[in-house]
Amino acid sequence: MVQLARALANEWGASGVTVNALAPGYIATDNTAALQADAERSQAILARIPLARWGTAADLEGPVVFLASDAARYVNGSVLTVDGGWMAR
Repeated sequence: MVQLARALANEWGASGVTVNALAPGYIATDNTAALQADAERSQAILARIPLARWGTAADLEGPVVFLASDAARYVNGSVLTVDGGWMAR
């Protein structure tokens, strides 16, 4: 996805179209319910996240609104990591 966002940013940028991506971390959804329910695995995941919690869909709203807004008009080919700090470790 990173390379696709960058390739499309290069291809479409001259037409005024910006392309960016979100890289979400562990988000509490139905798809991650089994991981959340597994106390040992969930604790191992949370131990690596500096914010020490599962993300929520609401945690993605601000970044999406930013990237879709005029405030991000000069942001192109970027990947915004929204993972509570997972990648900072």
